Amino acid sequence: SESPDFQPRYHCMGLAHVALFGLSCFLPACPPALGGLKKTALPGSTASSNGAEALSLKARTLAGMASKTTNTNVPKRIAHAPTLATLKRPVIPTEFGAKVPTNIRQRYLNLFIDECLKSCTSQQEAFDKALAEEKVVYDRSTSRNIYLNVAVNTLKKLRSALPSPANRKLVSHEAMLGGKLAAKTSFTLNRSAAAQLRAEDLKGASLYRRLKEYVLTEEDLKEHGYPLPCPETSGRAVVFNAEEKKTTDGSCRVCCRCGTEYMVTPSGNCVRKEECVHHWGKLRKQRVPGGWETHYNCCSGAVGSPGCQVAKQHVHDGRKESLEGFVKTFEKMPSADGNPGIYALDCEMCYTKQGLELTRVTVINSELKVVYDTFVKPDHKVVDYNTRFSGVTEADLENASITLRDVQAVLLSMFSSDTILIGHSLESDLFALKLIHGTVVDTAIVFPHRLGLPYKRALRTLMADYLKRIIQDSVEGHDSSEDARACMELMIWKIKEDAKVKR
Repeated sequence: SESPDFQPRYHCMGLAHVALFGLSCFLPACPPALGGLKKTALPGSTASSNGAEALSLKARTLAGMASKTTNTNVPKRIAHAPTLATLKRPVIPTEFGAKVPTNIRQRYLNLFIDECLKSCTSQQEAFDKALAEEKVVYDRSTSRNIYLNVAVNTLKKLRSALPSPANRKLVSHEAMLGGKLAAKTSFTLNRSAAAQLRAEDLKGASLYRRLKEYVLTEEDLKEHGYPLPCPETSGRAVVFNAEEKKTTDGSCRVCCRCGTEYMVTPSGNCVRKEECVHHWGKLRKQRVPGGWETHYNCCSGAVGSPGCQVAKQHVHDGRKESLEGFVKTFEKMPSADGNPGIYALDCEMCYTKQGLELTRVTVINSELKVVYDTFVKPDHKVVDYNTRFSGVTEADLENASITLRDVQAVLLSMFSSDTILIGHSLESDLFALKLIHGTVVDTAIVFPHRLGLPYKRALRTLMADYLKRIIQDSVEGHDSSEDARACMELMIWKIKEDAKVKR
């Protein structure tokens, strides 16, 4: 029943039993290897012809196998070798007792290098630029937290310097999280309560009512050492938590910088000329293997180490010792809009023969505009301008004619007893101004230190932690307008944050 053509096809598609290199294997007899093989057989073929055909098939199979197995010399793959030599990245040297851990500095240095490589023409140029940027960041920082904030700002600056693609589409954070409609609706994201506070809620009488919640009580004023009116004597202030004087001798004083006792004449001049060697920084605790160590943040010196700064003579504070000549804000007719006024205030001081005295005062309003700013001529001879902290130089006061009494007259005309004054450790400024005022908001109390009194958080740290901004980083000293503006911005931020919880 089979056709004559079936058997050869069946034989061709079968398995040919061949010997290759003395090994027996079964290989499929595929048509390409058998190019000359006939696909049909003559009817009536004999066994000898079948044997000859099988022999011929074996020869052709071996030939096809050889053609496919002998040519195995494939060129070896060679790994790509870069033509440009790669320089080794710089490494921050490990420093014992450093104010910033070495691994954090190294991490940000590597990030700076990555950004500089995108804009510099050579690796060495990128390394040099990154090292210079990191050094500036380290020199400007007095602690780990300050370093992190300055480093983040520097990284943003480097990234913003890169040319951005013209066709790059900017996507908002809300659109990324919630989709295209998230910026307009709140079906997937809860719109922040801060956005629900209208602009009118942070102005005028509305802002005044909200700030009233943070005004210090009379007990707070006493606890934090604010000057309060003396009930017996007009023009005199009292302090409820003032430290007791170590000595009752008026001619013996204690230097507020180095702690050395020194003698003065009745006019306040030093009896003996003696340099003041001190640490201008504050003591900070730092975790080390096995416990904690305390160092000065100015030079990382240990407690008891020689000072890193030398001044011409010793100085003392003296503000809480001189409690005469104070003036008190008084009640005024209520304003039509129900806003007695909101101001932020900051003062700068220098050391005179009688202690710290006012050299500059700045007042800003709730719209962050300066409404009063002037240099003030001290009543006594200046012995140290305290420029590192005050930013006031001898040239600034050379032509100053405004006195403390002039400043008091201006402030009494601006403020009433109901005016809200905002400041950081505001009692210090009120002592310098010799001003008694009870309606105050103190950012050092609104944002307390985790360890409580007598510890207080620095204004610079508060701005870095909450508003992600660096202030007081100028080598020329503080700026009273910058500090006053920072206090006002912190309180506006606080109001917005507290509104989220209430809503």
